[in-house]
Amino acid sequence: MSKTRLKEKVAKLPETPGVYLFKDAQGKVIYVGKAKSLKKRVQSYFGRELAGKTVAMMSNVADIDHQLAPSEAMALLLEASLIHQYMPKYNISLRDDKSFPFVKITNEPFPRICIVRKREADGARYLGRYTSAGLLREVLKIVRKYFPYRSCKELPRKACIYYRLGLSPAPCIGKISKEEYARNIGSIALILGGKTEVLIKRLLKEMELESKNQRFEEAARRRDQIAALSSIGRARAGVSPFDEVGDLKHLLKLNKLPLRIEAFDISNISGKEATGSMVSFYKAMPDKNNYRRFRIKTVEKIDDYRMLSEVIRRRYSRVLAEDLALPDLILIDGGRGHLMVAEKEARELGLNIALASIAKEHEHIYIPGKGTPIRLKHDTPALNLVRRIRDEAHRFALSYHHLLRRKKVIGR
Repeated sequence: MSKTRLKEKVAKLPETPGVYLFKDAQGKVIYVGKAKSLKKRVQSYFGRELAGKTVAMMSNVADIDHQLAPSEAMALLLEASLIHQYMPKYNISLRDDKSFPFVKITNEPFPRICIVRKREADGARYLGRYTSAGLLREVLKIVRKYFPYRSCKELPRKACIYYRLGLSPAPCIGKISKEEYARNIGSIALILGGKTEVLIKRLLKEMELESKNQRFEEAARRRDQIAALSSIGRARAGVSPFDEVGDLKHLLKLNKLPLRIEAFDISNISGKEATGSMVSFYKAMPDKNNYRRFRIKTVEKIDDYRMLSEVIRRRYSRVLAEDLALPDLILIDGGRGHLMVAEKEARELGLNIALASIAKEHEHIYIPGKGTPIRLKHDTPALNLVRRIRDEAHRFALSYHHLLRRKKVIGR
């Protein structure tokens, strides 16, 4: 690709966070960098005042690729992962020193994580080599918020400040089991190795299990971890929220882009304190100001269909009465029967809104008027979006259900 065509390609880059990849004539990645604004950062490489090594690198650049990130912080994680994956020539040669850092996971019952410059025969696990100690420190700061670990050289007798900040699970005072701590360490290793998709699948299963066992705080913790990792996963695939919305419109054969999606779920563990939830997503992102909770009023026995009917009727009767904006798509957590209930209520209210439901077991999607479900490939942007919305609706319903049961037990 000529320099002129490269500049034309750069001019079309978005002014959003992400990672850029320089490739040589054979398509090999020779440099990876992160940017707060992809367009501005990559354009700077075509300026006049460049260091000699950078000039040499740019003479070998035949193509430029990029991957989006939802924030500059997430771009750090993506950059570290891609550097670890490709070990690009110029990420190494542009640095003057020859000592590249590793992440060291010590060989202890509760391993410590630290950054070191050389391997030792000490039984520890070493990840890397990486090309920037500063980048590694920033990455570990982000990861540690979601997967806490200890950093003290010796376990103290009382919890340190990192425990109070939520950055250490305090194994020193028995606040975490060896098994749970080991899962945190394993998760970190997967992230640094660029295997976030593998980790997300595992966490989804764990979140569902925690919810079924009514360990709601643990389920919420898994949810937050999944949310953070999903952002990285979407960035790695180069998928933007607009791509997901567009893919969903195409696959469901909708008349317009489903920019506003409202999703419903029912929670009635053992038929007690039955609740419904509605979450709202706008342009593929949660719009928490428009979340709604419903305490079931007209159904006494376990009957998901009647409960869903009540919630749909209450929600859109109020929307119509107050002349509020309607969504572009209503998504139901359930199968064909749940969809038919929602369709009946929408029809009786005179609503002309696209509807769809997603069945739990095989994640088949049902739409009105189609006898067979839509089976989306596991990694399609549309299915990833629907999953996120469905999981958030489920999480929100369970949290309200748990709140009501807690109030009933303690009386407040």
